[in-house]
Amino acid sequence: MEGIQNPIARTVEEVFSDFRGRRAGLIKALSTDVQKFYHQCDPEKENLCLYGLPNETWEVNLPVEEVPPELPEPALGINFARDGMVEKDWISLVAVHSDSWLISVAFYFGARFGFGKNERKRLFQMINDLPTIFEVITGNAKQSKDQSAIHNSSKSKSSSGKPRHSESHTKALKVSIPPREEDESGDEDEDDEQGAVCGACGDNYGGDEFWICCDACEKWFHGKCVKITPAKAESIKHYKCPTCSTNKKLKA
Repeated sequence: MEGIQNPIARTVEEVFSDFRGRRAGLIKALSTDVQKFYHQCDPEKENLCLYGLPNETWEVNLPVEEVPPELPEPALGINFARDGMVEKDWISLVAVHSDSWLISVAFYFGARFGFGKNERKRLFQMINDLPTIFEVITGNAKQSKDQSAIHNSSKSKSSSGKPRHSESHTKALKVSIPPREEDESGDEDEDDEQGAVCGACGDNYGGDEFWICCDACEKWFHGKCVKITPAKAESIKHYKCPTCSTNKKLKA
């Protein structure tokens, strides 16, 4: 049996870039594109897989026919459980399997490109600095105490004399300085420290970016990820993110 013939060398940064691209595509499928993803996972079809692609897109497709496959394959037959589970639980299950698949692809590349111990460790640390897809989709990414304080402050101000319609505008503009995260004891862990996390793409806060908060789930989003500009936010009384809006339509 012949091995891989002279694979083109790749750096840790290149493998991590591939990881981030695939991860961004999967997060889109399970959040902003969740309705489209839901309808594509028809239980009447054959075994389907959810693929994240390096260009930050996604696709639902049949597994590859070649054995063994060129890359590790995602969870097989995700469509069969769609109608037998509560939608939220099904999406969460797909998210968990997607996290597992991303790790397997990244370390497959690590093995293929001959990464040593230090390179594998660095790759894992870079991956571990990002919240998992499951954390992003379910909202279980670590929330800092300071961020909760901003939520409470915004709400108390709107209820103590300011007109009700200003609440969304306050939330949209309050994210100009999201806090750094702290552990439960209140001491900052330098290795695990992260900024505010976008509920759509999962990336951390950037100082020059506009953010908006969903009034239903209270997750924060990059304006560009949910197609909301600062000007548009001023006219929104109660903002609902794509996931909350979609869930309301499905329940109706």
